[in-house]
Amino acid sequence: MESPALSLTEWVVLGLVAEGPTHGFAVARLTGASGPIGAIWQVPRPLVYRALGRLSDLALTRPAGSEPGAGGPERTLIGVTAAGQAAVHAWLVRPVDHIRDIRSELLVKLALLDRAGVSARPLLTAQRDHLRPIVTGLRNRRDGATGFDRTLTVWRYESAQATLRFLKSIEE
Repeated sequence: MESPALSLTEWVVLGLVAEGPTHGFAVARLTGASGPIGAIWQVPRPLVYRALGRLSDLALTRPAGSEPGAGGPERTLIGVTAAGQAAVHAWLVRPVDHIRDIRSELLVKLALLDRAGVSARPLLTAQRDHLRPIVTGLRNRRDGATGFDRTLTVWRYESAQATLRFLKSIEE
């Protein structure tokens, strides 16, 4: 199955909906500045609702009933479809492509896997395997680089090395 082209915000919202029927306000609390996911990737409430609309348009989520609002109108519950569940599962174990996205995307994936009680080992292994040839290429490029290109390559190489150490330490 080909994975849908979603933004990180849309993946985060889909991952939270996949935990069980919920509503936009609850997702916004989790992704707010003081929420457990917001500590990694903050999603303002309007963007949560925009993501929910897009996920519904893509048939990755569906209405799943309603519940009374806390002092306000009734809240529509949103659930994940089979296609949405399959997509988020595949995304959660797929390694992050770019080192620059480790801080956001990989940490969000690890947090969502932890919330679901699912082992992160397959993701950690895949991420390590994905990074090894990148580190080798950066090391080779670093050795021949000059000027600012060397500075940038050294930064990327050291970041990749630190990421490999991080992956190893959390896997132990």
